[in-house]
Amino acid sequence: MSDASSENPEARPRPQYGEYATPEEQRARIQRPEVTEALEAGVAPQPEPPAAAPASAPTPAAAPRPGALRGPLWDRIITGGLLAYGLVSTVSTIVQLLDFPRYAESAAAVLSVDATYTNLQAGYVWGAAAALVYGIGWLLTALLTWRRLRRGRIAFWIPLAGFVATALIAGVCVTLALVGDQQFMTAIIGSAPN
Repeated sequence: MSDASSENPEARPRPQYGEYATPEEQRARIQRPEVTEALEAGVAPQPEPPAAAPASAPTPAAAPRPGALRGPLWDRIITGGLLAYGLVSTVSTIVQLLDFPRYAESAAAVLSVDATYTNLQAGYVWGAAAALVYGIGWLLTALLTWRRLRRGRIAFWIPLAGFVATALIAGVCVTLALVGDQQFMTAIIGSAPN
């Protein structure tokens, strides 16, 4: 024996209490109790007015792309200029430091001293170490700057601080190389005015 309600959908009893409602429909009615009350009263519910976007919410067109640089334009320009200048300066300094005897002799020439750098082994080792410090220092500075710009924070000070920190560490390497050549240092110190 077959049930008449299963064969004819119109013969089925009307659902009560949202029996056939989808979970989305149930959640919508729970969020809007006036709809449930209107349905129970046999009145057609009023459509939900479109929700106004909060004033502080960005529009989809204005939302930043993932990985995009944010923050004030002036900061991005200054920071980019400092990083570019730092890159050119770093590359030229690395090239000079890799030929440390010539670097030391040109530094002496700036002081108007005729001195020859003779401790070649220490010069090449400490010159390469200083060059490595400059290269790693610039890369770390660029990475930290990029991360800060992506977060929309002021970042112009990072290349400046990176330069100071890198120059101090590389300066120690250069000083150790120069002090390692007694003859060169004697010529530099002997030419100093009394």
